[in-house]
Amino acid sequence: MKISVTGVAGFLSSHLADRFLESGHEVFGVDSLIGGEIINVPPATQFYQYDCCDRNSVARVMKDCDVVYHCAATAYEGLSVFSPALVSRNIVDASVSVISAAIENGVQAYRILFLHGPVRHEVPFREEYDPRPQDPYGISKVAAEHMLRNLCEVHGVEYVIAVPHNIIGPRQKFDDPYRNVASIMINLMLQDRQPIIYSDGEQKRCFSFVEDCLGCLVEMLDRPDVVGEVINIGPDEEFITINHLYETIADLTGYQGEPIYMPGRPQEVRLATCSANKARKLLGYETKVDLRHGLQSMIQYISAHGTRKFRYHLELEIVNESTPQTWRDRLF
Repeated sequence: MKISVTGVAGFLSSHLADRFLESGHEVFGVDSLIGGEIINVPPATQFYQYDCCDRNSVARVMKDCDVVYHCAATAYEGLSVFSPALVSRNIVDASVSVISAAIENGVQAYRILFLHGPVRHEVPFREEYDPRPQDPYGISKVAAEHMLRNLCEVHGVEYVIAVPHNIIGPRQKFDDPYRNVASIMINLMLQDRQPIIYSDGEQKRCFSFVEDCLGCLVEMLDRPDVVGEVINIGPDEEFITINHLYETIADLTGYQGEPIYMPGRPQEVRLATCSANKARKLLGYETKVDLRHGLQSMIQYISAHGTRKFRYHLELEIVNESTPQTWRDRLF
């Protein structure tokens, strides 16, 4: 098949492109590099540095493609409260542009796979719950999902909505001060710098290793029984606090210091984990890599590539007393 992957220079999507290329598919990748890195793009990918909001350019890349995996997004939940225009543009506008271009190019021969963000409201998040997003990022994802359903149903295009949860692993951006808590902690602790924990650190998450998610995403390529479904992808084991995450990384890196606790970020979800029962039933999902081994592979990757200074590559649109000091004063 000819498969278009948006955000192909990003963490998850670059791994996905690798899988497709290994299976003999052609991959046409698009990325603006706002949050990805060119080094992540598999060499065999036909790569185009376009912004997904540039509909006409994206449409040219998708010409004759069978399937679109729309992975591109500014996945910045916390930052979206302070840069809502940036985040919403790169989710809502970008998604509508990609969906429109896909439909124009006859991708209805197969399907559009849309990677959503977790916004369901009570734990564990279940696919049948009505979303109750807490920040502009979540609101934008829900809006984009509605647009996908509407346009695909009107124009007779198959779609699947995948909802990955807290994915971690090698290639995840580790010099980004706005997201990726595990990568941020590893980058800091390998430099013998104190990690920063927001609030009391008792927020709870499940972290999903990238290799465990890829099998499900690849299975969605041509399975008829997943059309129109919303499917969580991620573990519902090892529901841990951020304090526990810090302690595990400190143990693995040999870090001897203490974390710095800062005031909580506005609208942060306190508890976030999903039910993976539908993925187990439809796609054979199972957790093969536990948290400790997943974190160890990230430590090895960051050590091999060298720790980095943090890049404040995205501007804060709203700076006031609610803006986290870590971002306002660039403390990372």
